[in-house]
This record gives sequence, structure tokens and C-alpha cells, in this order.
Amino acid sequence: MSDDRNWLVTGGGGMLAQDVLARLAAAGIPAVAATRAELDITDPESVGAALAAHLPAVVVNCAAWTAVDDAESREDEALRINGDGPRNLAEACAESGAVLLQVSTDYVFAGDAEKPYPEDAPTGPRSAYGRTKLAGERAVLTELPETGYVVRTAWLYGAGGGNFVRTMIKLEGVKDTLDVVDDQRGQPTWTGDLADRLVRLGQGALAGTAPAGVYHGTSGGETTWFGFTRAIFEQLGADPERVRPTTSAAFVRPAPRPAYSVLGHEQWAAAGIEPIRDWRAALTEAFPEIHRVQTKENPA
Repeated sequence: MSDDRNWLVTGGGGMLAQDVLARLAAAGIPAVAATRAELDITDPESVGAALAAHLPAVVVNCAAWTAVDDAESREDEALRINGDGPRNLAEACAESGAVLLQVSTDYVFAGDAEKPYPEDAPTGPRSAYGRTKLAGERAVLTELPETGYVVRTAWLYGAGGGNFVRTMIKLEGVKDTLDVVDDQRGQPTWTGDLADRLVRLGQGALAGTAPAGVYHGTSGGETTWFGFTRAIFEQLGADPERVRPTTSAAFVRPAPRPAYSVLGHEQWAAAGIEPIRDWRAALTEAFPEIHRVQTKENPA
């Protein structure tokens, strides 16, 4: 494999893919963005043709079914994208010699732990979404034991798409108070930080310095959605006391949410890459651009 070949980023129009592409550009790495309309990862022929046309050194799969609740009633559809899609990519990468970075989720775990899940912790998804993402993980690790990488993430936010931070910015301007769940713990993760680690991991894979396998791409530290919202209000200069704690019982949804989604980050040391920084530091850096985009797209 050679570093002078380009990278292929699937789901190229999405929030994470936009930041991956920006960081590849900043690093001087040529890249091709394949949107859903341009590359259907559920179609093996389409996948094979894309890799034959672009001959990427690395494929970053940002294409996914992310509608967690809808997956409960449409699991077969979600599985085609989250399970069959990664398998198709893995099989094509096995033929071409490309590295595959598969983005996965904390939902592959049961969410009932009391300390951070290490990368090798037993999985046990409780939702259709989690099951479909786990199927994708297994396909990649089986088909590409030496060049397949699974990077689990959680609570993603960024400037390039709809997410919790942008929603809270909007609600702060129209609600006197907000009731936010305080019994689900996790790690808010900026897509910019995750994109940086994906690029560095891919570079390490090409250089032979990053072992294949599972990595956890989430921020350091932990909080609840309530704590996260108060931090967002602080960034806005709004009174955090306007955010009030409530329980998951107040927001019943089709898919169960993990009560504890904190992930450990031990595997990064094997690749010589430091884990993602604390979530508060990331939010402070990311917030101005997210606020600017949200305000521009949704003026008062």
C-alpha cells in the first residue's frame, strides 16, 4: 500500500464525513467523497466499481442508518445499510488491498455497566440499531483481520448536520426552561476530534504502526444529557439554571437508550495515538463554528 493513493469517504455528505474530508485536505491527502446517491454500499457491484475506479488506499465508512428509533420497526432495512454495507466494503477492500475504517457505536453494548467499557468488553446490544451496527463490526473484523478497523463513537455533534448541540442552541432561544434527561451517562464527542483520529489511524494503518481491531473514538470524561445541556447554555452565555433534570421515563422512545455509554480508550496507546481530549475542552473549541452555522441556517 502506498500513501500517495487517495482515500474514499462513504456517506460523503454527512456531518462526520465533512470533517473527515476537511482534515484530509488539511493533511494534503487526496480524497474522494461518495454520497449516498453516488455510492450505494448495499450494492456489492456498486461498491466494487467504486473501489476499482478510485483505487483508494483507505476507505472510511461514514455511511450508516442512524435513525435509532425507526430501526426498531425497520430492522431489515437498517441491517442492509449497517450490516450488509460494511460487509460489501470489507470484501471489496480485501480484494483491492485497501484499509477499511468502520465507524460504529456505543449501542453495541448493553449500557448497564458501572465503569468504562474497554474495547474487548462483551457486546450485548438491546436495540435493533445496536444489533445492525454490531453485524457491521463483525463483518469488517472477519473479512479484514489485518486491515480492518472498527472505531466506536457516541453522542456525536458538529457543525455540518443536525445534532443535540444545534437543537439545544435553537431551544434556548424559544424556551424559558428545558427538562433534560439526567440518568443517561456518556461522552459528548465532536466530529472534528473523531475525524482527526480516523485520519491518524488510517495513516498508522498504512505505515504499519496501528494494529487492526477495535478502537473507541469518544471524548474523555463523562456527563449526562442534562450536564451537557448546561454546558451548552454556558457557551451561549445563558443561565444554566434554566436547564432542569428529568428521567428517561419522561421521554419514552421505541428504542431503549443505554443508561451508561462511557467507553474506555486503552487501544490508542498501541497505535501511538493519544485518546480524544476531555469533552468540555472540545465543546469550547467547537462551539463558535456550530453556533455560527446554526444561526445562519436558522435566523431568528
